[in-house]
Amino acid sequence: MVPDIGRGSRTHGLLVYLYGPGRREEHTDAHLVGSWDGFAPDPGRDTDPQVTLARLTAALDLRVKQAGDRAPAKHVWHCSVRTAPGDRRLSDEEWNAVAQRIVHATGIAPEGDPDGCRWIAVRHAEDHIHIVATLVRGDLRNPRLNYDFNKAQAVCRRIEEKMGLRRLNAGDGTAAKNPTSAEKFKAERTGRPETSRETLREAVRQAVAGADDEKEFFTRLHEAGLRVKLRHAPSGDALGYNVALPGDRNRHGEPVWYPGSKLAPDLSLPKIRLRLADGTAERATPSAADGRADWSPPARGRRNATGIAERAAVLLDGDDDEAAAQLVGVGELLDAVAQTSPVATRAELAAAARAFERATRSHVRAERAETRALRSAARGIVQAGGALGRGEDGGTTAMLVSTLVLVTLAAARWHSARGHAQQAHASRQAAEHLRTAYHQAAATPMRVLHDQGRALPEAQRRTHEATLRAALPEHGVRADGVPTKTDALVATLAQAEQAGHDPEVLLQQAIDMRELDTAADVNDVLVWRLRRLAQLPAHPGEAPRRPQAGIRPTKTQANRTSERNAPTAAPRPAVSDPRSRSPRR
Repeated sequence: MVPDIGRGSRTHGLLVYLYGPGRREEHTDAHLVGSWDGFAPDPGRDTDPQVTLARLTAALDLRVKQAGDRAPAKHVWHCSVRTAPGDRRLSDEEWNAVAQRIVHATGIAPEGDPDGCRWIAVRHAEDHIHIVATLVRGDLRNPRLNYDFNKAQAVCRRIEEKMGLRRLNAGDGTAAKNPTSAEKFKAERTGRPETSRETLREAVRQAVAGADDEKEFFTRLHEAGLRVKLRHAPSGDALGYNVALPGDRNRHGEPVWYPGSKLAPDLSLPKIRLRLADGTAERATPSAADGRADWSPPARGRRNATGIAERAAVLLDGDDDEAAAQLVGVGELLDAVAQTSPVATRAELAAAARAFERATRSHVRAERAETRALRSAARGIVQAGGALGRGEDGGTTAMLVSTLVLVTLAAARWHSARGHAQQAHASRQAAEHLRTAYHQAAATPMRVLHDQGRALPEAQRRTHEATLRAALPEHGVRADGVPTKTDALVATLAQAEQAGHDPEVLLQQAIDMRELDTAADVNDVLVWRLRRLAQLPAHPGEAPRRPQAGIRPTKTQANRTSERNAPTAAPRPAVSDPRSRSPRR
């Protein structure tokens, strides 16, 4: 059950809308289901609705007129309350009970208070009602409406439990402000797919993703085509900023400005300055495992970001509040990937970034905001520009997105452990969008790898399948000549061996990087880990490169390398060889 509260100054205008046909003829059988005394006139049940509408307006506004200049300028309190999709149809009597509980909880008309505000509840659809109240009490004082939205949210959670409705996730006051009804109607009227507030929020998020300093942030805002207005102190220092969409004007022909803090709590200038100061985004230097000079800049940026995202997932898997900083960095990384992604995956990656935006904010604050690596990765991706959507560039998009799925699932577990229901849900939503984007990006390279795996000589294929069975005894590998989805993994092991790596050592290193329980397809996750570790092209049509040393690493050498590059937080163990130690989860 979702409440939405607004304020206005025209009682009659709002009632005309509620009892009218609606903007798309969606209002049907408009009628009262409740009122302050149970006897308010109902235009929906009268033979002369226009006269009754005037009587109802006069009754609601009676105390406003009596209060005169003491009445608030915006004296109309409007709260729509909607059940969730799939909920049962509530009766008029049940909706009346809902309205009474809400006006009591918010302080509009406390139960047993004879001087409570006048209110009505109008129903013109099956799934929602509109509560309208005028904000002058019987004693001509104004009601105390502090935190009315939070109180309405809380009572709706209790109503859901009592009436057996779908339990929605409780908020914690860190969500971005939703667009108002007026903003939504304006977007519909002007043919925009979303409101100005939502468009600006995404544009500002993308501008701050990987920005090196405040100057670069504002430069990106201008380059995105936004109108920007700074607020200065007498000393000349910038105190804040406002943004507006070109062509978005109010009735007076003036630009409609939005302060950064009204777009989202973490987009105010002071909050952005803290982010820039805590994790300055320096140009990342590719590691030996990710930095082949002959790869394109987009490919190198994505490979580097993949390793950094893996470490973020390890930190989020730990029970440490300091991981809250990683969420902000992951959000920037998603924004960077979304704005530079190939056309085929752009829509799903943008949806994932928008969903995860809610997961970046909570009341948990990290004392040490270690976001430098993630912000550097985001900066590297933005500066490298868009991927071509084919070859190595497109393959590394699949490599990075495969890892980001696991990162967002780790974020969901981190939030769930702390009771952050909305943030956990947002993380899971982001993971679903990323899975879809992954299948779009990986379709071609994985198809080529499967073909290469099936084309291997039988003896070579069986050797690598035996390696898989030893390392992953619970993993499905060919039985009686029936091929499984391991063909791409077998092909990758064969190419790694051709490039000079020990397949057994490399596979165990990929398994030990992090647990595989949350992976929808273990094969795909291991394919991309192996290809990154072995410096194999993400697009299998390109030739592999032999290690610089020119020899296969021994198990001791590989273990030392793994220990040297291991993150500070210990990764969760994965299933290992049962002949050497017990299975781990």
